[in-house]
Amino acid sequence: EVVFNTSMTGYQEVLTDPSYAGQIVTMTSPQIGNYGVAAEDTESRGPQVAGFVMRDASPMASNWRADGTLRDYLTDNGVVAITGIDTRALTRVLRTAGVMRGVIGTGHVDPDELVAEAGRVTPMAGLDLVRTVSCTESFDWPAADGGLGSGLEPEGFRLPPQRRAGRPLRIAAYDFGLKRNILRRLVAHGCEVKVFPAAALADELLAIEPDGVFLSNGPGDPAALPYAVTAARAVLEADVPVFGICLGHQVLAQAMGGTTYKLKFGHRGANHPVKQVSTGQVEITSQNHGFAVDPASLPDEVEVTHLNLYDGTVEGLRHTRHPAFCVQYHPEASPGPHDADYLFSRFLEAMDRRAV
Repeated sequence: EVVFNTSMTGYQEVLTDPSYAGQIVTMTSPQIGNYGVAAEDTESRGPQVAGFVMRDASPMASNWRADGTLRDYLTDNGVVAITGIDTRALTRVLRTAGVMRGVIGTGHVDPDELVAEAGRVTPMAGLDLVRTVSCTESFDWPAADGGLGSGLEPEGFRLPPQRRAGRPLRIAAYDFGLKRNILRRLVAHGCEVKVFPAAALADELLAIEPDGVFLSNGPGDPAALPYAVTAARAVLEADVPVFGICLGHQVLAQAMGGTTYKLKFGHRGANHPVKQVSTGQVEITSQNHGFAVDPASLPDEVEVTHLNLYDGTVEGLRHTRHPAFCVQYHPEASPGPHDADYLFSRFLEAMDRRAV
């Protein structure tokens, strides 16, 4: 599926975010790659995108942190990429007609053949991509990284640690396509994290007696994940504090009784304004999703807490009977603003209240 991202920076995080699996990402900024790539900016074991579209790829890397150029990184990791494209014109097409299936072709290829090839691509709606990016065995982080990269050495690069007094809180995290910086922020807030495969049963997580359960971001259609919804519902009924981000938000919404639908062109970028319904406060957020929660489907015991100021779609939910909440956007940023990092503290507060 061909999508577009409006971020001016953060291309390495975009490339390595598992939520982009199965997608050809078009960057709207006219030049990409001028600060190179750095190992600590990788969000998973390596690039996850199906393809990468740029107007211009910088041949230079002007950055003291850089390990190399973007061009070399794409080549070394076998990422199919194309430059010289009018990405803003392409974005206008996607914005008007909606995201669509596509291919990147090389050489003298008949356009009709490429169109036919694109037509054979499996549609994103109904597609479970989580199983392709999730870990296969549980692991403790950062004692073992499960392919997510090294542990805590750069944790202060984006935000300082916010260690809590007392014992570390134990988090059981579902890996639907988990970003490394989410783990870093949880640990920086004083948590111990055990990561579980997406298909793990709720009983497996609850067996470690976690203080809280985290539902991660990930790719594909949330409606194609009945196993994840069933597990989330069991955790919800166990009255364990739950926090979901992005796909985790959509999974939790379904566990609460809601449904999801596909957006015309999604939200992908680091500049999306979101309003807290209770206070009217606005946060600038980083987003990456092509599906949303239908507010009309939510039962009375589920409260909408955040709204997108661009199109009014649901950006946050809270259950009024259980200690569970979720947001559609990325409070851990990477890339993007840190306006919503307070949500990690809110998760800790919910766990502390339960422990009393």
